Amino acid sequence: MKSNQRYFSMKKFETNAIRIQSEQSVNREHSVPVYLTSSFTFEDAEQMRAMFADELDGNIYSRFVNPNSSEFIEKMCQLEGAEAGYATASGMAAIFASFMGLLKSGDHILSSSSIFGSTHTVLTKFLPKWGITCTYADVNKPEQWEGLIKENTRMIFVETPSNPGLDIIDLAWLGELAAKHNLILNVDNCFATPFIQRPIEFGAHLVTHSGTKYLDGQGRVLGGIVLGKKELIKEIHMFCRSTGPSLSPFNAWILSKSLETLAVRMERHSDNAHKLAALLEKHSEVLQVRYPFLISHPQFDIARKQMSLGGGIVSLELKGGIERGRKFLDALKMCSLTANLGDTRTIVTHPASTTHAKLSEEERLSVGITPGMVRISVGLENIIDIIADIEQALERSK
Repeated sequence: MKSNQRYFSMKKFETNAIRIQSEQSVNREHSVPVYLTSSFTFEDAEQMRAMFADELDGNIYSRFVNPNSSEFIEKMCQLEGAEAGYATASGMAAIFASFMGLLKSGDHILSSSSIFGSTHTVLTKFLPKWGITCTYADVNKPEQWEGLIKENTRMIFVETPSNPGLDIIDLAWLGELAAKHNLILNVDNCFATPFIQRPIEFGAHLVTHSGTKYLDGQGRVLGGIVLGKKELIKEIHMFCRSTGPSLSPFNAWILSKSLETLAVRMERHSDNAHKLAALLEKHSEVLQVRYPFLISHPQFDIARKQMSLGGGIVSLELKGGIERGRKFLDALKMCSLTANLGDTRTIVTHPASTTHAKLSEEERLSVGITPGMVRISVGLENIIDIIADIEQALERSK
């Protein structure tokens, strides 16, 4: 892909998200086409040899390079402030690749305890098969983290805000800790997106995303991406090139086009979520509300320091525990019940019985997932309609 990197490095977020595109073909299309081809041809044997030897850039085989995925990667690198990136078939593929591309048997990961259920499964069930171990650190006890670093620790992995409890970790402090011990800092930035938070500016070496969430924003396609230091992405690229967790050209095209509206969508998601959280905090049927930009959030000051907006996720604890949580979901009329987030449509889930169901009750409680916790991915509908549906469900589920 050819574009003027220096020119775009001087432009604002929204402009980069819209104007970075693959080079036009002879047809001079305004919108980049979908390159639905498994492979690409070469002018001669020498060009073919040089490309396979990495002496020339160019498209070879869509398992590891395609104009659509290249455009998506270049946009995301510019938006996150990263040197390089690799696009994958899903967010979990990106996270797994960020581990397997860089770690070896005998290595150790220090991870925040508040992470997505599937990431927990990878860290505790699958990585140990290859001799890679993990220790969890309590996000609410930062003074304990340094003591958990071992001689074989190679990486720190965190989500901030976390899924689903919305814990916030001080990225500047964590960046200093990683630098002090020469560790790779790997941050899942899915909930915030680069419009709200840029972990690399605080010392992160890698940033991962599930493109399935806010980057797409309309619940259409699966995708993921890992971004960061060029020397680290080179190793991840080699792992993915050989093992094949490829992002399809069509999905890459969708994600690249979706980035054009990311800024305006995140502004609306955040505005709606903040209004809903503030209202629910005063509701008699709600025991607790978590939202990064509520003053009541325990890490409110950190959130305001490293995030430009509060994001689109609200977590709450209902009176009545697990049965009340299920009744509340059944009482909803407009909001969707589905295994996703970051959609234009408001989505409500019950983590204890869905996204984190594979964790034991003790494991869920240790990371703040209580039986009555409900996660709301606040959509782009009119806030009056969102509030009305939530309020009637709270009343009907008493």
